Amino acid sequence: MHINELLDVSYDFFIEGITDDSREVKDNYIFVATKGFYVDHFDYIEEAIQKGCVFLVVDREIARDFPHIVVDHIDDFYQKLCIKFYQIQLDKFHLIGITGTDGKTTTTTVIKELIKDCATIGTNGVLIGEDSIDTHNTTPCISELYQDLKIIQDRHISNISMEVSSEALLHNRVSNLKFDYVAITNVTGDHLNIHGSFENYLQSKLKILDMVKDDGYIFLNGDDFSLKNIKRKHCYTYGFLKDNDFIIEKVKYLKRKTIITLNLFDKKIKIDSPYIGKYNVYNIVLGYLIGHFFGIEDCLLLKRIRELRPIKGRCEFLDFKQNYSIVLDYAHTINGISNILDTFRNYSHIIVVTGCAGGRDKSKRRTIGELIIKNCDMAIFTMDDPRFEDVDTIIDDMVGDFSNYIRIIDRKSAIHYAFDHARDDSVVLILGKGRDNYMAIEDKKISYSDYDVIQEYFENINR
Repeated sequence: MHINELLDVSYDFFIEGITDDSREVKDNYIFVATKGFYVDHFDYIEEAIQKGCVFLVVDREIARDFPHIVVDHIDDFYQKLCIKFYQIQLDKFHLIGITGTDGKTTTTTVIKELIKDCATIGTNGVLIGEDSIDTHNTTPCISELYQDLKIIQDRHISNISMEVSSEALLHNRVSNLKFDYVAITNVTGDHLNIHGSFENYLQSKLKILDMVKDDGYIFLNGDDFSLKNIKRKHCYTYGFLKDNDFIIEKVKYLKRKTIITLNLFDKKIKIDSPYIGKYNVYNIVLGYLIGHFFGIEDCLLLKRIRELRPIKGRCEFLDFKQNYSIVLDYAHTINGISNILDTFRNYSHIIVVTGCAGGRDKSKRRTIGELIIKNCDMAIFTMDDPRFEDVDTIIDDMVGDFSNYIRIIDRKSAIHYAFDHARDDSVVLILGKGRDNYMAIEDKKISYSDYDVIQEYFENINR
């Protein structure tokens, strides 16, 4: 596409791509100098030009003679530019947006399985049928998001269930999208290093309510005090409390499944879920509600819930013929870790392997460390995306004055130690990374996978 087809300019360059990441720039690219929380991409204009950029979109004047345009509201302009470049027909999509501190990945994945002809965008990548494409963020950056939408559009899929992060809402990455359904799973303290306060964090989450179509629906976790008293058109609450629109009346927790009784418009709905834990009750009920309002017949909807497959890295039981239980989970927030510990509290012997990410909210570290130490039999603290921070310092922040823990910096060694000391009645909870395929060290993403480490361990001992 030529630039004068995209923008009202006199230039006639052929454009082959758009990005705001100077590392991704190639010949004949437009470079958009957005400003993020950590990085002002305006500082990388020279690098972009050297790598082949032919046109700049900026929000302030540049100090050199180079083809460019200065715009207000650069994030919004960037999205509209991508929509035009990738020829995205947004009105053809039925979008489901899920935000919240915890539960986004599980819920969006459940919705994909319930609706069937549905793609997913989120932490586990872009999922289209059985195919997957890696993404760099929970909600991809603007150019990556619209590239993903183009791929989905070309596959003739119109339904998309997507995770919408607080950072994406803060930086207006999805401001040009209109959702048919949105949901807020919960809002607990997280990402305060970016938002500055819980109130700012909450307000970022609530921005998604303004992105609902006029005939769209909103679902809120009514047990979350932060989400009380929100009044919007077609807005429903769900949860255990009696003042919710849809009440979870009864739950029977079994070792490998959960049976839920939901009051839906005064009708008792029995939901048989293969997912365990109270937090997954909320996720399954939300998935059911969206499927119901989407128009799926109840008998089919309930059958699909019964047949749900495990979600990779989300309370994922791993079976390598070992005598003890191994669970891989992405839990890294206070609420997420509290939930997973509560789910396995009845096990005789609990071992936890985890850490805290560097360059992120430090205020939660002490609480997470104390939670783990007080609620397990063996706490092993290790690295988890340290970035530019010292791992020992991160662990010091977590453990405070406690001494009843084990410190093993190398994550692979920490996992091996846990397995070497597991008993037949143990559950080993490996938390924080889920199915991530990298370790963030300084400004690099080094190839690393908890699952690969675990698989290799059992391959070696079974030789």
